[in-house]
Amino acid sequence: MKTNTRTPLYLVTLLIAILNLGFAPYVVAETLAPPQVGIQESSEKLRLKIQQDKSFILKFTEVNAFVQQNIYPYVDFNRMSALVLGQNWRQASSEDRVRFTKEFQTLLVRTYSRAFVEFKDWSIRYLPLNMEPGATKVIVNTEVLQPGLQPIGVSYRMVLVDDKWKAYDIMIEGVSLVTNYRSSFNDEIARSGSLSSVIADLSKRNSEALASNS
Repeated sequence: MKTNTRTPLYLVTLLIAILNLGFAPYVVAETLAPPQVGIQESSEKLRLKIQQDKSFILKFTEVNAFVQQNIYPYVDFNRMSALVLGQNWRQASSEDRVRFTKEFQTLLVRTYSRAFVEFKDWSIRYLPLNMEPGATKVIVNTEVLQPGLQPIGVSYRMVLVDDKWKAYDIMIEGVSLVTNYRSSFNDEIARSGSLSSVIADLSKRNSEALASNS
């Protein structure tokens, strides 16, 4: 699986986005719009968890469980998975859709979680939100800040689902996570001949990673 891994900073920025981190010490929730609040709430949960146990981020089993309980409600992984697979999603069985969504979520956490350990003293700046009244989709633009480095633009594509704003795509300096993975998975499916075999291979790799980091 080939992904955009330009620099360690890029990797960790992507992890921050994947986990919907938005901890900004100079921004209080009352000043944020509803789509931004979801990012803020999930970020605070992770921040408190890391404060309680700094080694937590090294334990993949715990990180994955934390995402399931605390981050999953803020991310529309079904929509994200559908966009990643494109036509292959439309042709997939209901069982394969569920399996792929689960394994893709695990892949994201498995791929980027360890890079987070090397990234310190970051914060998030929320940019002005351009949102029409009654909108059900919006892009939340932020910047990841670290002393001595240029800000990195991180944008979240958000959708309103059952009165809750959820992220379904993340863009780092204009590079879409969905587009990046769509190309990779389409290539794998073309080589293997079926989505089911790609899911089986992904499940095996995730299980091996889970076992080795338990």
